[in-house]
Amino acid sequence: MGSHSHRFVDEYDGFVGFGLSRDVDEKTLTYYLQKFSDDGFMELISGRMTASDMEALFDMITGLMKKYITDAEYHSHFLKE
Repeated sequence: MGSHSHRFVDEYDGFVGFGLSRDVDEKTLTYYLQKFSDDGFMELISGRMTASDMEALFDMITGLMKKYITDAEYHSHFLKE
């Protein structure tokens, strides 16, 4: 069994939308990111994305991680080491 989990998207039954409140925004981001990272969806969209779009997405994600998490958190929470 893998060490990654995406339970939130299957269990959350609240409002999905952006701009209502910080709490709803956080939950919406979690919901969308888990939907986006679904293996089937990634297979569909990654083959259609341009190289520049893939690079922009990668740069945005890594930039946010560098800004908001420590190196130790990166290794323990993202890499699951």
